[in-house]
Amino acid sequence: MYFGDVMSKNKINSALNDNIDTINRVVIEGVSPEIDDGLVPIKRVVGEKVKVKAYVFSDSHDEISASVLYRKGDQKDWHELPMQGLGNDCWVADFPVEEQGQYYYTVSGWIDQFSTWKKKVKEKYKAAQDIKMDLLIGADIITDAASKARGKDAKKLQNYSKSLKGLPDTENALLIVEDLQLSELMAQFQDKKSFTTYHKELPVWVDRKKALFSTWYELFPRSCGPNPKKHGTFRDCEKLLPVISNMGFDVLYLPPIHPIGKTYRKGKNNQPVAKPDDPGSPWSIGSKEGGHKAINPKLGTMDALMRFLDVAGRYGLEVALDLAFQCSPDHPYVKEHPEWFKTLSDGSIQYAENPPKKYEDVIPFNFETKNWRELWKELMSIVVFWIEKGIRIFRVDNPHTKPFTFWKWLIEEIKSKYPDVIFLSEAFARPKVMNKLAKVGFTQSYTYFTWRHTKWDFLEYMNELINTERREFYRPNFWPNTPDILPEYLQYGGRQAFIIRFILAATLSSNYGIYGPAFELYINEALPGREEYLNSEKYEIKNWNWNQQDNLREIISKVNQIRRENPALQTTWNLEFYDIDNEQMLCYQKATDDRSNIILVVVNLDPFHTQSGTIKMELDKLGITPEQSYLVHDLLGEDKFIWVGEYNSVELDPQVLPARIFRVHTKMHREEDFDYFM
Repeated sequence: MYFGDVMSKNKINSALNDNIDTINRVVIEGVSPEIDDGLVPIKRVVGEKVKVKAYVFSDSHDEISASVLYRKGDQKDWHELPMQGLGNDCWVADFPVEEQGQYYYTVSGWIDQFSTWKKKVKEKYKAAQDIKMDLLIGADIITDAASKARGKDAKKLQNYSKSLKGLPDTENALLIVEDLQLSELMAQFQDKKSFTTYHKELPVWVDRKKALFSTWYELFPRSCGPNPKKHGTFRDCEKLLPVISNMGFDVLYLPPIHPIGKTYRKGKNNQPVAKPDDPGSPWSIGSKEGGHKAINPKLGTMDALMRFLDVAGRYGLEVALDLAFQCSPDHPYVKEHPEWFKTLSDGSIQYAENPPKKYEDVIPFNFETKNWRELWKELMSIVVFWIEKGIRIFRVDNPHTKPFTFWKWLIEEIKSKYPDVIFLSEAFARPKVMNKLAKVGFTQSYTYFTWRHTKWDFLEYMNELINTERREFYRPNFWPNTPDILPEYLQYGGRQAFIIRFILAATLSSNYGIYGPAFELYINEALPGREEYLNSEKYEIKNWNWNQQDNLREIISKVNQIRRENPALQTTWNLEFYDIDNEQMLCYQKATDDRSNIILVVVNLDPFHTQSGTIKMELDKLGITPEQSYLVHDLLGEDKFIWVGEYNSVELDPQVLPARIFRVHTKMHREEDFDYFM
């Protein structure tokens, strides 16, 4: 052959030796999930599974087999699970993750001699061709597998081989070919010809279960006191713990609990000049009493906090602290480490601003300082300090204003020593920025749920969260409101709007939170033309009327109880939307894998008017025949209905209840099943 120059025999041999170590006939492509070329771990919690898909194929007509290999990060040996062929060269398998920490997985494929032989024998037999020689070939393949087995397995394989060689009756021989036990043994011991392993070991980070299923309540401790003019304490807050626990919350999130600066302290409604008794914003951290490792003395001592954590734990509440890497002008860091901040030409230190907004009471760290290593280590020490005090959940303030490389380093270092720590990213930023924060290690993320209102909004946004690769690394946490954000929907929709947003947050996402008292009491007064609270608690001590008549405590408690009692609501990833013929109504289902728990949610998005619609049920997915009756039990209103067929109607009056949360019972074949109505 001619390619300019004639290649000599020696050159050909040299090329073979240099470039080809073995003949790999199997190709593995399109392995998923794989995020950013395998550089970013996918996320799971203990007890979840990792579903792996891959395209595995080969040349010729030979049959192939494939498997998933997985291991815990600190293990050397791989566990192997067979993959199932879906057709068109696509293979799938899922493996469980049962411990916190790092896992790895990959895919292997090989020419399956035994399956190829079986297929050939059956096709020849069907075509009435002689298969005696093929039976002898099969016997040799089985004998080779027996040489790799031990004990009883080796003896069984040897007996199969002898039987094939000694059977003149091809019909009886075909029974051996189809023997299930033989196939199982061959899958375990046969020689894997042209064995190929995917060239990457893909990472999985496994968190504790609360990373996927959590219920947050945000509370300012300073507003917990009995006297509206006096600063509340941790001891005052203890009185609220049983109430918050009884409502069904398991995470109590506290804004910064550190000393608050006085220089440029903000007054009521973020006024630039504070009055003498204005408490200031908790996010203006640091004073002569200390910085990020100190406690505001008005809240109590470190011992008081330790007691508070202990009491909260007894009520099933885990306390989350705010992690805000910024300082007030009075923070000790400003004097001790001025090199960690930006200095302007006039000698002053630059305060934070997001034009036209100015935050004179907050000074950001300069992450580009020449002394960045010392800065990073100090910030790491803050996290470790609170972890050692018993904190395992951090809500991180504005992480998108700090370098991604910093967060990747900090989170990896922390989780290598404390794998149970949860970081919630409070970033309302551009999608790629929010995605990147999740990729560098944040456990949960704030979302755009707060500004999704229409049916189209929810369909599009939830599809983006659960049906794209984003679901592998981005765990949403839905918040209808925050101390910073009072959406227009809540401003104008009244009490019913709060209920609608609450039910959506709590049932669409398995992680959700509320800025507690303001939501519980459906506070909707905003600054004119703004999505911000009038008389915000960020700048003043509030005197909440905890026992206000017609508050939302009862329905909050009921929905949280429904979440706890129904496993289908304890994950975000099983969401399926159903068709309903009304643009003001949203219908969706969540179900466990085995369909033992099926929840159907119908929500009226209109807080003012009664809406009705007809739902198209996915009967085949529910295992229900078109003529079969089935029970739906509204867990909110306690109404029960028997539905028949694919189409069923629902009417929702927001003045009564703007939603129904149905438990769907698909089996009503026995007489005692109807006792459910009694």
